[in-house]
Amino acid sequence: MITRYIFGLVTGGDRSARSRFGTSSGGRTRLQRGLVSAVLAAAAACAPDAGGAGSAGPGAAVEPRADYAEVAAALSSMVEREREQKGLEAFSIALVDRDDVVWAAGFGAQDPERGIPASAETVYRVGSVSKLFTDIAVMQLVERGELDLDVPVRDYVPDFAPENPTGTGITLRQLMSHRSGLIREPPAGHYFDDTDTDLAATVASLNGTPQIYPPTARAKYSNAGIAVVGYTLEVTRGEPFADYVRRAVLEPLAMTSSAFTPEPEVVDDLARAYMWGFDRGLFDAPTFELGMAPAGSMYSTVLDLSRFMSALFRGGEGENGRILQPETLESMWAPQFAAEGATSGYGVGFAVQERAGQRWLGHGGAIYGFSTQLAFLPESGIGVVAVSAVDGTNTVTGRVADAALELMLAAKAGGPLPEAPLLGTDPIDPALALELEGVYGEGDDGVELDARGGRLALTPLRGGATLDVRTRGDTLIVDDRLAFGARYLRDGNDLLAPGDTPANAPEAEPRRLARRPETGPPPQIPGRWAGLIGEYGWDHNVLYILEREGRLHALIEWFFLYPLEEVSRDVFAFPDRGLYHGERLAFTRDAEGRAIAVEAASVRFARREVGTEAGGTFRIDPVRPVEDLRAEALAASPPTETGSFRESELVEVTSLEPGIRLDVRYATTNNFMSSVFYDEPRVFLQRPAAEAVARAHRALAEDGYGLLLHDGYRPWYVTKMFWDATPESDKIFVADPTSGSRHNRGSAIDLNLFDLATGEPVDMVGTYDEFSPRSFPNYPGGTSRQRWLRELLRWAMEAEGFTVYEAEWWHFDHEDWRSYAIQNATFDELRR
Repeated sequence: MITRYIFGLVTGGDRSARSRFGTSSGGRTRLQRGLVSAVLAAAAACAPDAGGAGSAGPGAAVEPRADYAEVAAALSSMVEREREQKGLEAFSIALVDRDDVVWAAGFGAQDPERGIPASAETVYRVGSVSKLFTDIAVMQLVERGELDLDVPVRDYVPDFAPENPTGTGITLRQLMSHRSGLIREPPAGHYFDDTDTDLAATVASLNGTPQIYPPTARAKYSNAGIAVVGYTLEVTRGEPFADYVRRAVLEPLAMTSSAFTPEPEVVDDLARAYMWGFDRGLFDAPTFELGMAPAGSMYSTVLDLSRFMSALFRGGEGENGRILQPETLESMWAPQFAAEGATSGYGVGFAVQERAGQRWLGHGGAIYGFSTQLAFLPESGIGVVAVSAVDGTNTVTGRVADAALELMLAAKAGGPLPEAPLLGTDPIDPALALELEGVYGEGDDGVELDARGGRLALTPLRGGATLDVRTRGDTLIVDDRLAFGARYLRDGNDLLAPGDTPANAPEAEPRRLARRPETGPPPQIPGRWAGLIGEYGWDHNVLYILEREGRLHALIEWFFLYPLEEVSRDVFAFPDRGLYHGERLAFTRDAEGRAIAVEAASVRFARREVGTEAGGTFRIDPVRPVEDLRAEALAASPPTETGSFRESELVEVTSLEPGIRLDVRYATTNNFMSSVFYDEPRVFLQRPAAEAVARAHRALAEDGYGLLLHDGYRPWYVTKMFWDATPESDKIFVADPTSGSRHNRGSAIDLNLFDLATGEPVDMVGTYDEFSPRSFPNYPGGTSRQRWLRELLRWAMEAEGFTVYEAEWWHFDHEDWRSYAIQNATFDELRR
């Protein structure tokens, strides 16, 4: 993605009247009074141990300068709170006051497995912060008269030939300020491309691509455009881009721990980075290099980036030489193609805003597993860089950077530290989360609230990320890795959404979001869409095509959910906002009408074969013959357990509720191992769990559904057979016999819904016992109807004390499963 957030908190950002970097300053709330002193008292223990101020010591940290000690303590507390709340790993930060690094530190682990702590010298991939260095290298040549920002770039790269029906040549200035109108990603060497495409091939792939907007007409953020800028350097200088920028920019700045290629002496200290998704936890980030390296491939440290900011404060004078003249920097910091007097927009490379009455300059960066915010106030001579080694956490690094600048301004002024940037939130009461579950409002203002495992998730109806909602007093606040600050108040059965109020203006009237009445399952989707829904792309970056609110949506780059406009049967348009505005998706179907690929924003995503077709049975090839595994398992013994357990009271569930139906596939060959494990189709559970299942079945009748049971109590030897037969890559879906399964204790159930009117099982997103991400209970794909049915099942089971298993929507554990020992009796033995 490289950059998702340029100006900090763009999604639900908290720009309340209590924030100096917001719209105004104002009075303190009762909750805020006295907060800073409490934070500072608690934070002293959080501040990392360090060496001397202004230089990195053996602990790879810079102890806070005396006048910034309270700032460092407060920020340390904030960082640790955010790390704990949002599951972050390595996090590094540095503060700069003109020539001095006044504090720098690391938090968490650079490499958790090797026990290496994060520090100020930990190396991160800094994503689109790279663009600043590419653009500075160009501006050096502009100063020398060797390049001209305002002539067609084809004067330097004659083979550059995207479609451009306007007749207006694309220039370096347009490319560097995102006003060229080019597509966001090149067809090759793009953000998703892991094939080591080089820069020349990346730029060549742009030939013939559509012009999204006429040059200068509209801002269109383009990684492809900065690839062209970097390639211009490569062609005109006659040497590889990375080598030239190192010699011309990084070396004069003394950025010895930075590079545009993975040099061994640099990446030896690279933080281990992590990805995640709405339906899955952290997993290792990919490490491939981008073909569009000038747009986002730089490696660096917070200390190196601090040297860069100090050079900017000195008017372009680096530690080892000047990189630019002061007037050139000033020209880069002016919004380009903007109205006279404009104070915000894209400069040449730099993002420009006005905050607290002065210029704010900087850039964000996001690349697989890394999230960066670099920001500085040139008039005050202060700056900050904050980096996290978890993907999609730019809101966190942006909030920390915003807080740092506010606190630094206060420290320089000799006043008390402001309180608003330090405020956190509290977990929501699980009971309140359940009460709030529902859909509120209509259109772009509407939101969907889902209670999940004691937490509350919010998804805007207009599309966007699914976000965690927490509380501050009686206010609901979005506080998530991806966004922060959107506020809601409960008002009877509805929600109120307070608006942002400009400085010195009357308080805005809050928007009322009326709660929608429950209307039952959504309708089936149009047949023409059925062949389009599914997954496309790569393991490291999946594109989901799904249906929601009666429209097809694209969930791209893990977090960005966009409603699509249907242009024709196979062509859809992204909305006029977000990462891919102005671009389209074109599907290619096979003879049966099923899409085999989609070209989304000029990038081809091949369909991923995930799971099975509706109604099918997922199957594996056992790694060893099943009968050999059976003999071994029957001869083995369950693990020895200590402690006291309740006496087993396994009962047949249908004896308590005859209306429940059975589809016990392990009594047939219609299962993932194509083998028979039970001698008859029966489902047993411990009595409390069985009674709870019966109650859930009866409760579902009001909605027209009943429970279809697949499995309950499972003898331990069968669990051992499953484990020993399953390939290592799929063991997340089977229990380890060394600790036993909750099925072995008789307190876990596998089940689905059936339609009481037809007797047929319902169609869920994925099939029972499918070893794929579609089995995850929060899997975002499929249709509204499928997800509604999945949520109905979960609601009914959770109401009776069950918890869904994190990897299987059909598997529920009863709350008392720990009270029973592992058992190994066969069904025949239970019948005796």
